[in-house]
Amino acid sequence: MLRLADFDIVFQEVPNETTLALNLSECPNHCPGCHSLHLWEATGDPLTIPVLDDLLERYPYVTCVAIMGGDNDPASVLQMAQTIRQRHRKVAWYSGANALPADWTITAAEEAIVPNSDESPLACFDFIKVGPYVEALGGLKCRTTNQRFYRVENGRLIDCTEQFWH
Repeated sequence: MLRLADFDIVFQEVPNETTLALNLSECPNHCPGCHSLHLWEATGDPLTIPVLDDLLERYPYVTCVAIMGGDNDPASVLQMAQTIRQRHRKVAWYSGANALPADWTITAAEEAIVPNSDESPLACFDFIKVGPYVEALGGLKCRTTNQRFYRVENGRLIDCTEQFWH
Protein backbone atom coordinates (compact mmCIF):
# COMPACT_ATOMS: atom_id res chain seq x y z
CA MET A 1 0.00 0.00 0.00
CA LEU A 2 1.16 3.52 -0.79
CA ARG A 3 0.70 6.16 1.91
CA LEU A 4 0.47 9.82 0.93
CA ALA A 5 2.36 11.81 3.57
CA ASP A 6 1.94 15.13 1.75
CA PHE A 7 2.01 16.71 -1.69
CA ASP A 8 3.12 19.89 -3.40
CA ILE A 9 3.07 21.57 -6.79
CA VAL A 10 6.70 21.80 -7.95
CA PHE A 11 8.59 23.08 -10.96
CA GLN A 12 12.10 21.66 -10.54
CA GLU A 13 11.57 17.93 -10.04
CA VAL A 14 10.75 17.27 -13.71
CA PRO A 15 12.19 19.72 -16.26
CA ASN A 16 9.62 21.71 -18.23
CA GLU A 17 6.65 20.28 -16.30
CA THR A 18 4.26 21.63 -13.69
CA THR A 19 4.36 18.67 -11.37
CA LEU A 20 2.14 17.35 -8.62
CA ALA A 21 4.68 15.71 -6.30
CA LEU A 22 3.13 12.96 -4.18
CA ASN A 23 5.43 12.35 -1.19
CA LEU A 24 4.97 8.79 0.00
CA SER A 25 5.93 7.48 3.43
CA GLU A 26 7.43 4.15 4.56
CA CYS A 27 10.67 4.66 2.64
CA PRO A 28 12.83 1.57 3.19
CA ASN A 29 16.06 3.18 1.94
CA HIS A 30 16.90 5.31 5.01
CA CYS A 31 19.67 7.21 3.23
CA PRO A 32 22.17 8.87 5.60
CA GLY A 33 21.72 12.65 5.35
CA CYS A 34 18.15 12.28 4.06
CA HIS A 35 16.26 15.61 4.04
CA SER A 36 12.89 13.85 4.40
CA LEU A 37 13.21 11.81 7.58
CA HIS A 38 9.47 12.11 8.16
CA LEU A 39 8.93 9.82 5.16
CA TRP A 40 10.68 6.88 6.84
CA GLU A 41 7.68 6.15 9.08
CA ALA A 42 4.18 4.99 8.10
CA THR A 43 2.46 8.36 8.07
CA GLY A 44 -0.41 9.70 6.01
CA ASP A 45 -3.46 8.13 4.50
CA PRO A 46 -3.57 5.50 1.74
CA LEU A 47 -3.06 6.90 -1.75
CA THR A 48 -6.18 5.72 -3.52
CA ILE A 49 -7.63 6.49 -6.92
CA PRO A 50 -10.33 8.78 -5.40
CA VAL A 51 -7.56 10.71 -3.56
CA LEU A 52 -5.59 11.05 -6.80
CA ASP A 53 -8.69 12.13 -8.72
CA ASP A 54 -9.48 14.76 -6.08
CA LEU A 55 -5.97 16.20 -6.36
CA LEU A 56 -6.09 16.27 -10.15
CA GLU A 57 -9.47 18.01 -10.01
CA ARG A 58 -8.12 20.61 -7.56
CA TYR A 59 -4.98 21.19 -9.67
CA PRO A 60 -6.06 20.71 -13.30
CA TYR A 61 -3.05 22.64 -14.62
CA VAL A 62 -0.48 20.03 -13.58
CA THR A 63 1.12 18.34 -16.57
CA CYS A 64 2.94 15.62 -14.65
CA VAL A 65 2.50 13.60 -11.47
CA ALA A 66 5.66 12.54 -9.66
CA ILE A 67 5.43 9.57 -7.35
CA MET A 68 8.08 10.42 -4.76
CA GLY A 69 8.95 7.11 -3.12
CA GLY A 70 6.99 3.89 -3.03
CA ASP A 71 10.08 1.69 -2.96
CA ASN A 72 8.34 -0.42 -0.34
CA ASP A 73 5.64 -1.40 -2.88
CA PRO A 74 6.73 -1.13 -6.56
CA ALA A 75 3.66 -3.07 -7.74
CA SER A 76 1.40 -0.37 -6.30
CA VAL A 77 3.62 2.33 -7.86
CA LEU A 78 3.07 0.66 -11.22
CA GLN A 79 -0.71 0.51 -10.71
CA MET A 80 -0.80 4.18 -9.70
CA ALA A 81 1.32 5.10 -12.74
CA GLN A 82 -1.15 3.33 -15.01
CA THR A 83 -4.02 5.27 -13.42
CA ILE A 84 -2.20 8.59 -13.79
CA ARG A 85 -1.59 7.81 -17.47
CA GLN A 86 -5.31 7.14 -17.90
CA ARG A 87 -5.87 10.64 -16.48
CA HIS A 88 -3.78 12.05 -19.35
CA ARG A 89 -0.84 13.26 -17.26
CA LYS A 90 2.81 12.46 -17.61
CA VAL A 91 4.21 10.20 -14.91
CA ALA A 92 7.51 10.37 -13.04
CA TRP A 93 8.80 8.04 -10.35
CA TYR A 94 11.51 9.10 -7.92
CA SER A 95 12.99 5.97 -6.38
CA GLY A 96 15.77 5.97 -3.79
CA ALA A 97 16.80 2.46 -4.84
CA ASN A 98 19.99 1.85 -6.82
CA ALA A 99 18.04 0.28 -9.68
CA LEU A 100 14.53 -0.47 -10.84
CA PRO A 101 12.94 -3.80 -10.01
CA ALA A 102 14.71 -6.47 -12.09
CA ASP A 103 11.55 -7.54 -13.89
CA TRP A 104 10.93 -3.98 -15.13
CA THR A 105 13.74 -3.95 -17.66
CA ILE A 106 13.76 -5.55 -21.09
CA THR A 107 16.48 -7.73 -22.51
CA ALA A 108 17.57 -7.51 -26.14
CA ALA A 109 15.92 -10.88 -26.80
CA GLU A 110 12.58 -9.62 -25.45
CA GLU A 111 12.81 -6.47 -27.57
CA ALA A 112 12.97 -8.67 -30.66
CA ILE A 113 9.70 -10.29 -29.59
CA VAL A 114 7.96 -7.18 -28.27
CA PRO A 115 8.97 -4.14 -30.35
CA ASN A 116 8.54 -0.77 -28.63
CA SER A 117 7.98 -2.71 -25.40
CA ASP A 118 4.45 -1.38 -24.78
CA GLU A 119 3.95 -4.31 -22.42
CA SER A 120 6.93 -3.32 -20.27
CA PRO A 121 6.26 -1.67 -16.91
CA LEU A 122 8.49 1.15 -18.12
CA ALA A 123 5.82 2.07 -20.68
CA CYS A 124 3.75 3.49 -17.80
CA PHE A 125 6.34 6.17 -17.05
CA ASP A 126 7.67 9.24 -18.82
CA PHE A 127 10.48 9.92 -16.33
CA ILE A 128 12.31 7.90 -13.68
CA LYS A 129 14.91 8.95 -11.14
CA VAL A 130 16.89 6.29 -9.32
CA GLY A 131 19.60 6.37 -6.71
CA PRO A 132 19.84 6.82 -2.99
CA TYR A 133 20.78 10.22 -1.67
CA VAL A 134 24.49 10.24 -0.84
CA GLU A 135 25.25 13.49 0.94
CA ALA A 136 28.92 13.58 -0.15
CA LEU A 137 27.90 13.23 -3.82
CA GLY A 138 24.96 15.64 -3.73
CA GLY A 139 21.58 15.54 -5.44
CA LEU A 140 20.73 15.81 -9.11
CA LYS A 141 22.02 19.38 -9.39
CA CYS A 142 25.58 18.21 -8.59
CA ARG A 143 27.76 16.80 -11.36
CA THR A 144 29.16 14.33 -8.82
CA THR A 145 25.76 12.81 -7.99
CA ASN A 146 25.18 9.09 -8.06
CA GLN A 147 21.49 9.69 -8.82
CA ARG A 148 20.24 9.42 -12.41
CA PHE A 149 17.25 11.04 -14.07
CA TYR A 150 15.89 9.26 -17.14
CA ARG A 151 13.33 10.01 -19.81
CA VAL A 152 11.54 6.82 -20.86
CA GLU A 153 11.25 6.32 -24.60
CA ASN A 154 10.02 3.11 -26.20
CA GLY A 155 10.85 1.13 -23.09
CA ARG A 156 14.39 2.50 -22.95
CA LEU A 157 15.89 4.78 -20.33
CA ILE A 158 17.54 7.89 -21.79
CA ASP A 159 19.86 9.54 -19.25
CA CYS A 160 18.92 13.21 -18.93
CA THR A 161 20.66 13.91 -15.62
CA GLU A 162 22.78 16.70 -17.04
CA GLN A 163 19.64 18.81 -17.60
CA PHE A 164 19.86 19.56 -13.88
CA TRP A 165 23.44 20.88 -14.14
CA HIS A 166 22.65 24.12 -15.97
